[in-house]
Amino acid sequence: MIMAVLDGAIVNIALPTISGDLGVTPANAIWVVNAYQLAITVALLPLASLGDSLGYRRVYIVGLAIFTASSLACALAPSLPWLIVARVAQGFGAAGVMSVNIAIVRFIYPKAQLGLGVGNMAVVVASSSAAGPSVAAAVLSVASWHWLFFVNVPIGALALLVATRALPRTPRSGHRIDALSVALNAVTLVLLVTGIDRLGDPRGLTIAFAELAGALVVGAVFVWRQLGLPQPILPIDLLRRPVFALSLATSITSFAAQSLALIALPFYFEGALRFSSATTGLLLTPWPVGIALIAPIAGRLADRFSPGKLGSIGLLVEACGLTLLALLPADPRPLDIAWRLAICGVGFGFFQSPNNKLIIGSAPPHRSGGAAGLQSTGRLVGQSIGTAFMAVIFGRMFAGPTEIALWTAVGLSLFAALVGGLRRMD
Repeated sequence: MIMAVLDGAIVNIALPTISGDLGVTPANAIWVVNAYQLAITVALLPLASLGDSLGYRRVYIVGLAIFTASSLACALAPSLPWLIVARVAQGFGAAGVMSVNIAIVRFIYPKAQLGLGVGNMAVVVASSSAAGPSVAAAVLSVASWHWLFFVNVPIGALALLVATRALPRTPRSGHRIDALSVALNAVTLVLLVTGIDRLGDPRGLTIAFAELAGALVVGAVFVWRQLGLPQPILPIDLLRRPVFALSLATSITSFAAQSLALIALPFYFEGALRFSSATTGLLLTPWPVGIALIAPIAGRLADRFSPGKLGSIGLLVEACGLTLLALLPADPRPLDIAWRLAICGVGFGFFQSPNNKLIIGSAPPHRSGGAAGLQSTGRLVGQSIGTAFMAVIFGRMFAGPTEIALWTAVGLSLFAALVGGLRRMD
């Protein structure tokens, strides 16, 4: 998971270097990031369903092997097309790990300690996100961008060795994967994500709305197809469970709020406050550090108290932190910013572990793969929505875009807390 999360973050820092080295435009170089993210997004649900069918251990190990091999291919890439194809393969490998990761956690930890297991995983993800810019800067200061991918190879080989010895064997349903459903899922998500990304460009609104309309039509066909299948890749049976559906909706909304804030703030720090890139990176660090510190505590509490109530409390704390950021004085000191960001991170971490426990714990054990796939897909969709909101704010040239973004994030957090409060499980 550390490698999969890092590779979604560190490459952003290296894009200018990759662009210059391969002799391509920055717009084309961005596909090094987009190809990885899109591959993960479209593969999560099918691979989660495959995990239910063949066993989570098998999907995890094969995904890890593909990720490691394709990392080598990325490191050896002599051209942009080669690198993009290798990144697609790397994304599929990462999806194999992400799609069943939480499902495997369920079979590793005792039922009474599931919240702790989910909290520990949140620490891994948050710590990796926080370390991403620093790791990239450290590698690029002593080596070429190729080494951002080379380092995955020995680590991946070691992880494979441990995985084959340590990962538990899980029950298998043996059901077949519907190929048409896989295709419909891919088309729906690609149209949805690319359509959302285009919303911020006033010149591309026609295409954006066409893509979103296409996503709606193809998505409706996709859902209709799932209703007739005994083992759908879109777990409609889980979405019929109110606690699962509400927890997923809460997750999507909260990740949209977080993404909106974390995209807006760097522009404010560097544009309005004239902070350097290094200072901006350090200022953003308290958010993921807050998540990493509080997530395991929240996970332990979720094993003893109502996860739904704990999650809503966390979102209210995050909303308070975002409100304090929106009310920053005109010339704030770095410390004024850092402690507010830490409150946001603590609130989000206090929400994330209990909410993930509800998502995975409300599904039957044999549907853990579907639950894990939807949880990861919801996170990516939420982040895409937050990015789209920010693109619209920038594209429309609103005055005070950071304030608008932060108040929107406050509203989303409060809405998520309200939706989360409707859950009844305990």
